[in-house]
Amino acid sequence: MLPDKPGVYLYKDKYGEIIYVGKAVSLKKRVRQYFQSPDSLPAKVKALVENIDEFEYIITGSEMEALILENNLIKKNMPRYNVLLRDDKTYPYIKVTMNEEYPRLIKTRKVINDGGKYFGPYTDVGSVNQIIDFLNKLYPIKKCSSQVFQKNFKPCLNYHIGLCRGVCSSNISKKEYMEMVEEVLAFLQGNSNETEKTLEEKMKAASLECEFEKAAEYRDALAAIQMLREKQKIVTNPNNEMDIIVSAEAYNGTDIMLFFVRNGKMIGRESFRIDPTIEQTREEKIAAFIKQYYCDKALIPKEILVESIDSEYEAIGEWLSDIKGSSVNIHVPLKGEKKALLDMAVQNIVQSRDSFEERMKNQKEKTVKLEESLKRMLLIDGKIERIEAYDISNTSGADSVGVMVVFEKGKKVPRDYRKFKIKTIEGPNDYGSLQEVIYRRFKNYFSAHESGKNNGFEKKPDLLLIDGGEKQASAVQQVTDAMGLDIPVVGMVKDDKHRTKDLVYKGRLSGLKNDNELYKFVYFIQEEVHRFAIEYHRSLRSKTVSRSVLDNISGIGERRRNTLLEHFGSVENIKNADVDELAKVEGMNMKAAEAVKEYFANKDSRE
Repeated sequence: MLPDKPGVYLYKDKYGEIIYVGKAVSLKKRVRQYFQSPDSLPAKVKALVENIDEFEYIITGSEMEALILENNLIKKNMPRYNVLLRDDKTYPYIKVTMNEEYPRLIKTRKVINDGGKYFGPYTDVGSVNQIIDFLNKLYPIKKCSSQVFQKNFKPCLNYHIGLCRGVCSSNISKKEYMEMVEEVLAFLQGNSNETEKTLEEKMKAASLECEFEKAAEYRDALAAIQMLREKQKIVTNPNNEMDIIVSAEAYNGTDIMLFFVRNGKMIGRESFRIDPTIEQTREEKIAAFIKQYYCDKALIPKEILVESIDSEYEAIGEWLSDIKGSSVNIHVPLKGEKKALLDMAVQNIVQSRDSFEERMKNQKEKTVKLEESLKRMLLIDGKIERIEAYDISNTSGADSVGVMVVFEKGKKVPRDYRKFKIKTIEGPNDYGSLQEVIYRRFKNYFSAHESGKNNGFEKKPDLLLIDGGEKQASAVQQVTDAMGLDIPVVGMVKDDKHRTKDLVYKGRLSGLKNDNELYKFVYFIQEEVHRFAIEYHRSLRSKTVSRSVLDNISGIGERRRNTLLEHFGSVENIKNADVDELAKVEGMNMKAAEAVKEYFANKDSRE
């Protein structure tokens, strides 16, 4: 008998996997609704109920506690019948590191409560870079991350070319430095008056000194700021800080658009797609979105505008207020400028949805044509929706690695990419390495299906593309045949100039040059898998080189090795540092520093 109390309920399938997490004011009343007559349930709820093998529940002290627990469990377990965000991208912010004695201006995709000031998010990465470059040129604050400067510290190149005032060598007072920082903050907060005034003064001074090129630079910068100000006109009260959330139903899910208003200005937006899920109202989907999106955000606005109200919003608002430390209001504006903003957002998402669906239609038609062309060229039947491509990379057999890249319906799926360190093959043996990679990949596939648990390899590809010719494809085919897998294995052949040329399947070559779209598609796949393999191999080799050199030094363990590399940036810089510099690094002492110098001195004499 379920209690008539608030709490969270968890539905599990026959494998013990959590497939749905829900919150209830009354567990007894809420759970009972799922087990009515099947004919009265919506189709997707019926599908959920048919997969429930067992359930658990957790009683909480209040609806607020249930809300927090529900959200944490959804984020942790990603149940397939819950509303889940498909979009995991993060947008950049501009950060002023006010937590440092001498603040810097940087781009970041992480927002944390560290005392820094964040501006954004910005949907255009290029604009972020331009703003940072512009402000760094106009206000020569320091660029380096160093916080402590030793006596007689030598300024870096930025100081000598006028991009830094040289705080490291006491060439500027703390007061003067912070005045520049305050002007940067004012600009980012939308008040460009001081910046424009500074530019005008510099432009006039340059003109009087007959430095006309410099004066022209200041003039152009002034024009750019004025243009930016025109694009960022105030749309609400300058003190307003709000997000606007709207939604639109699409053929394959729900589109959600989030608009950001900071200091009364619309500064950007993010788009999300929610997978089709059990029958829920628009308000319930928005509530699920708000809980997932804001639960780990350091920047929560004062207001969140929505199209219609839900009974859960009041509890969510209280929860967000606790996180923020001040009041957060979720509400529906009925008139005035906020209502106008909401209407504008609705128009945007409808237009965006229609445009997106048109692009999706064109993409689908293109994908179908590519699939048909591929099947016709290779003379194979069946669907080709999921393609996996493989490549091997090594240096004369050393640090040999294999990689897998994935394309579904003509588009790459980076979250499904996989890396493999070659374990059983010695020397430069691409055939053997490919066989090991394929064996490990499909051993994991069978393991996932036997255990009923996802391990990242549970999907079966419709086609395997192998970077190389007939011999590479044949080596892979031996493994798939031995494992009882009926998957076409195709080699991607390059010409003498390392350009994509043919496909080889069962010993038969098929030229690609006569089908331009298919050629571009295969070329892109081959370049992508090759790029991924090279990048992985280089990163692995770089770590190996650093490790093999520093770990040979007596008294230098993993912690000291990592600290030295972080401080000096490279093994070469460590080698060139003097004993005193080495000894001052955190965790080092004079004995360890002398060991480092002695090691490199002996190494040089041996070479």
